Amino acid sequence: MWNAEEIASQIAVIDGKEAPDLLITNATYLHSVLKEWRTGTIWVKHGRILYTGDRLPAMTEGTELIDAAGKWIVPGYIEPHVHPFQLYNPESFAQFAAQRGTTTFLADTLALLMSIGREPAFRLLDQLKGLPFSFYWWARFDSQTALQHESELFAPVEVAHWLKRDDVLMGGELTGWPRLLKGDANMMTAMQLAKQLGKKIEGHFPGASERTLARMRLLGADGDHEAMTADEAEARLLQGYAVTLRESSIRPDLKPLLEGILEKQLDVFDHLMMTTDGSPPLFHEDGVMDKCIRIAIETGVAPIDAYQMASYNIARYYDIDDLHSVIAPGRFATLNFLTDIQEPNPSDVLSKGVWLKRDGAACTEFQAADWSAIPDLALGFDLTADDLEVTGSRGIAMLNDVITKPYELTIDPSADRLESGHDECFLALIGRNGKWRVTTVLKGFARDLQGLASSYSNTGDLILIGQDKQEMLRAFRRVKEIGGGIVLAENGSIVQELPLAIGGSLSDQPVDVLREQERALKDALEKRGYDKGDAVYSLLFLQSTHLPYIRITQTGVLDVMRNELLTPTTKR
Repeated sequence: MWNAEEIASQIAVIDGKEAPDLLITNATYLHSVLKEWRTGTIWVKHGRILYTGDRLPAMTEGTELIDAAGKWIVPGYIEPHVHPFQLYNPESFAQFAAQRGTTTFLADTLALLMSIGREPAFRLLDQLKGLPFSFYWWARFDSQTALQHESELFAPVEVAHWLKRDDVLMGGELTGWPRLLKGDANMMTAMQLAKQLGKKIEGHFPGASERTLARMRLLGADGDHEAMTADEAEARLLQGYAVTLRESSIRPDLKPLLEGILEKQLDVFDHLMMTTDGSPPLFHEDGVMDKCIRIAIETGVAPIDAYQMASYNIARYYDIDDLHSVIAPGRFATLNFLTDIQEPNPSDVLSKGVWLKRDGAACTEFQAADWSAIPDLALGFDLTADDLEVTGSRGIAMLNDVITKPYELTIDPSADRLESGHDECFLALIGRNGKWRVTTVLKGFARDLQGLASSYSNTGDLILIGQDKQEMLRAFRRVKEIGGGIVLAENGSIVQELPLAIGGSLSDQPVDVLREQERALKDALEKRGYDKGDAVYSLLFLQSTHLPYIRITQTGVLDVMRNELLTPTTKR
């Protein structure tokens, strides 16, 4: 992280021959290893902590002096399981999260895999290294859906390129683990390579039995974030898993999980982590990892344990505590300054020695990534009502935000327009190249929705939903016109739109702006009968085969449990 010249300069500060860049005095800081508050000075040079203790440096000419009296300093927070493509992009999310103290991210790469090749993706990852945040990444083993070219995209030789990067710390998450249990050779090869390279493997095991947990542990899984009760968290700990507790838009489980752990009197807080699991912008209105810490403290977790679950425990588990989450020599100078131990939203944020927030206000902005690496959404085709014609007698019924089941149609699927006031809509998945389509009926999404089109999806293909085929086509054409986004059409007009200028999947706007756009979209959908919690995830997970029971995919409408195509893809 530092070259020989920089290290020599840092040692020269210790020897009294040079001045530090930054000197923090009267510092009351959390020492993560000792699990106690210490007081003293903190010296920083080239974004690195050089010394903590009682001494003052011999030279301070040109040094920035900070008196931290009256504040508490904790390590910068780490988000260990983030999907940084939930309408926002990694750069805009990091800028937003840093204002609440979250400056290090272990991030999903699936959206990049779906949209661009490996080499352009690597160039983007390298560009993000230039930011005053710390990005680490996952290597994906499967797509979470049924792709037409799955075996090529996730061939072991391709996965190996990702695993060999030093900023890739994890393989997974293992959404396709049933395939692994059935002997999927590609996934097994990729997992074995991950273990050989010393990478952690993250599971995705909601509702898993003790037997399944044991089998997956033997196959190489190290951790899991899918515990929904304290009993499930304890079961994972008993099987030797690292456990990450989740507070997300579709699974806000953190408070009951912690209440159950406290009630059970489990002394396990040194072995727990927390995550927001890549929730959409609106969910983050009250924070990122600071939100999790606040919930933990309010639930009765000791403050030091709460801060450790969002910093040191994560760094230690992923073997990056030589750089992160210990306020001691050799680590990044990534620090959050608090005015109250009970309030984890910092007044000041220092990341890699760069001030991102001072006295409650943002003070630095960055633009490092060239998002033109992700091709613009160029839809060189049009659709007609015939493309929305439904075949088959079974559709998809939504049980909640993301769980679906098959059902027998109760409408005339040949109609061009359905009566409003009931909860059945036409549903189409259109290949972004215009060469194929899949059509069915979606029950339970909305009761009075004429037309919705979205280029935001699991695969980057187009989703159309509605009760009026002409309005669905109108929404599609508006998506095409603005270069991507989520659009609602009604009575001959566009009534709401959320532009996604980066490849049709990501916004180029700051998270605060994007949040209000999401709020407007959510309100518009609720007025039209969407009564679930998270419309963004509902759209994303329509294709996700790691969830039961029926999904619309590039190969057709798929009964996941039976691995049976109910409606195959139609070529255009």
